[in-house]
Amino acid sequence: MSDQPLVYLILGAAGSGRREVLADLIDGGLTEADRAAVLLSAAEAPDDLDARLPGLARWTWTGDAIDGTLPMDATHVFLVTDGHRNPVDQLEAGAAWIAAQGAELGRILCVVNCQLAEKHPALLPWFEACVHFSDVVLLTRREGVANKWLSDFRAHFDDQFYPCLFELVKGGRVKNPALVLDPLARRMSHAFDPEPDWVFTNAEGEEIDEDEDEDEAGDGDEEVEVTAAVDPYFVRDAAHRREKKIPDIAKYLLRR
Repeated sequence: MSDQPLVYLILGAAGSGRREVLADLIDGGLTEADRAAVLLSAAEAPDDLDARLPGLARWTWTGDAIDGTLPMDATHVFLVTDGHRNPVDQLEAGAAWIAAQGAELGRILCVVNCQLAEKHPALLPWFEACVHFSDVVLLTRREGVANKWLSDFRAHFDDQFYPCLFELVKGGRVKNPALVLDPLARRMSHAFDPEPDWVFTNAEGEEIDEDEDEDEAGDGDEEVEVTAAVDPYFVRDAAHRREKKIPDIAKYLLRR
């Protein structure tokens, strides 16, 4: 195993039960030799469950960056995002923060408040963004939620062949915490991969595959440009606005 600490990013709307689930994952998914620490957004209100989170410290959002210090001697660090803020902004900043800390990404976990998602169908693009980056999706707050809605929500992603795991949470617990924390990548996004995906573009600006690049390079006539791929959620337009827009979760949390 690497000497670098593993950092887990915990996505989800405020009030989704992330701290309860995280406490269970740490209790049941780590060994006695592991040393866990939790970094909680300063924007998240204090909770009685904070007492169950080891090495708890706070991080702040400064400008467009995460301001927080990696806890000393921790082998597993769990950074809980601000559940009132755009998760894409935090993920983009999270990648830079992890690199600056000399750490390694363990997994990205998304906690879905099923009651909130069922009540507000307009939030689906927000959850789609979270699931796009996630290795594991944990379904919480399922009391009173229609079985058909749960089936349709799962089918929406299964039909698009999302590789992430979907796990049910009952009473704040998952069946296999160690499986959830296994650092094997299962996310749709490649933004956090050690090596970037490459995009090959011909002289006409058309994207081609790598085999075409090799064929055309052999001709000596065709100029091919090779650039690192950018995750579609990170792409910005000429005005520096994100091309893929998602709802403002804070507005929906106020309606609960």
